Amino acid sequence: MDTTKATTAFAALSQPTRLDVFRLLVQAGKTGLLAGEIGEKLNVRQNTMSANLLVMLNAGLIRKTREGRGIRYFADMPAMADLIGFMLKDCCGGNVDECKPFLEQVACKC
Repeated sequence: MDTTKATTAFAALSQPTRLDVFRLLVQAGKTGLLAGEIGEKLNVRQNTMSANLLVMLNAGLIRKTREGRGIRYFADMPAMADLIGFMLKDCCGGNVDECKPFLEQVACKC
């Protein structure tokens, strides 16, 4: 992760619909959601959702797979871990023991 990739990811998440999409995909876990399901759950029109999903794909926050005529989207958790790792690099002056309680709090429990 570098500064350019991190700022691209944060810019993508700074829009409310995209933040909602990411959180929804995190909640969906390994099963992900079809594009239409995401739009329905968030009450967002298809063309608007497609544009938002493209921004998130380009930022590396989500990934997709084709399922017949549909596309299933997933939160890219390794990419999010890289982003969090980038933000916490050298946390507490490099003293891992001081950061450990925080890191345990944000660790995925899935």
